[in-house]
Amino acid sequence: MKWLQRHVRPEQVRELSLLLLIIVAVLFFGSLIDNYYSARTFNRIASSVAVIAIVAVGQTLVVLTRNIDLSVGSIVGCTAYFVGTLIANNNGMHPLVAVLIAVGMGALMGAVNGLLVAAAGIPSIIVTLGTLAIFRGMLVDLSGAKTVTTDSLPPWLVDLPRLNFIAIDGFEIRALFMIAVAMVIIFHLATNYLSIGRRLYAIGSNPDAATLIGLPTRRMIFLVFVLSGALAGLAGFVTLARFGNITVEAGRGLELAVVAAVVVGGVNIFGGSGTVVGALLGAVMIGVIEQSLFRLQISEFWRDALLGLLILLAVASDAVILQRLRALWARGELKRIADPPPGTKRAPS
Repeated sequence: MKWLQRHVRPEQVRELSLLLLIIVAVLFFGSLIDNYYSARTFNRIASSVAVIAIVAVGQTLVVLTRNIDLSVGSIVGCTAYFVGTLIANNNGMHPLVAVLIAVGMGALMGAVNGLLVAAAGIPSIIVTLGTLAIFRGMLVDLSGAKTVTTDSLPPWLVDLPRLNFIAIDGFEIRALFMIAVAMVIIFHLATNYLSIGRRLYAIGSNPDAATLIGLPTRRMIFLVFVLSGALAGLAGFVTLARFGNITVEAGRGLELAVVAAVVVGGVNIFGGSGTVVGALLGAVMIGVIEQSLFRLQISEFWRDALLGLLILLAVASDAVILQRLRALWARGELKRIADPPPGTKRAPS
């Protein structure tokens, strides 16, 4: 126990337990679904996880600062539809240009959220609930009820979901999934080893204290909303590549799955703690559950109800279990300070 307390943080215990739950879920659904352990099942789950994980990375940055972004589903839908329309009308567009347009469009919508929250001081839940409806309304109005169809898209985009990053003995890892993994790695390193990461945790832990010591709180909050929008824009491009046929309903309800992935992954909804890797594990858990329930032909309404239940359980466990773990770790730390190693002399009192 002492070794565990010395080398593992309470948040890492949460992530390890979530990894164990994912394994249990896979074994459970594998016992119910025929041919569950197949490359096809893995690819379906990975494709679902790719979209959720990319958006969850941005949502993690926002939640770390004690905010939330509920507009991500609408941003994904807008970027998927409008970038798909641009590509359909110009099949010669370079793939990198298409990605940059999607990311830029998402960042612009994220900047709207950031300005209203950071500059105007409006609570983020109010702002993003409003922009969720505004962005979706813009999409419905400007689209003219038209659909982006697969046959209007260039071959490179249609074939992208089947592009393998690694293929070993029939086991394939798709390029779209590796985009999500790359985003997780980049932002995990940034939040753990750069000053920007320490600032996010400080702002989320105590915004007033962070402001008093001179941290640019408003600027950081604006930045995380821009990053959240940019990553949602990237997820919109991935959604376009994954489905091909895009309607005004694209991305609807995605915010529920993303928030579930973040809080199930151990990111404290009240800010200040959590990791991007935990959010990825939460996305994997959500992906496994969603695709498995789909294979079992469970109603979509029950799937959404289960996601809501997972959010409640995750927040409750943060309030109870994780606090007790932190208290246990703190007592262990105090005991190590009070009891010096054998052979050392105590300082005179």
